Amino acid sequence: MRLSTETMIARLRDTSDGDTLGGRIWRARDAANLSAKELADQLGVRTETIAAWERDRAEPRTNRLFMLAGVLGVTPAWLIAGLGRAPDADVDDEKDGLREQLALVKKLHEQTGKAIAALEMELNRVQQNIR
Repeated sequence: MRLSTETMIARLRDTSDGDTLGGRIWRARDAANLSAKELADQLGVRTETIAAWERDRAEPRTNRLFMLAGVLGVTPAWLIAGLGRAPDADVDDEKDGLREQLALVKKLHEQTGKAIAALEMELNRVQQNIR
């Protein structure tokens, strides 16, 4: 079964997120926690170029689009048409929460080690007093 071009375009519109290429670039950059300058530096373009892409005043060439997708951790299909999985900014929040928990566990571990050492010293002192 062959589908007409119009049918394919309609299907793409139905599954996309309704945003523009520029909007998706901005969303992915924000989710990656990158400034426009940081992204520009990684891609070897000017910051103004990133701003033009995000405002839909220009579009990246194909090679830059693929580089952009790689740097931002999204697929080219998502950037172009909003197809597939969008970047998840909540992952960064989750990582931050896990880092905080890890720091707390490390601190508690250190305090426990100090408490064990203090108890050992006290036990040795008591044992020497008994002799």
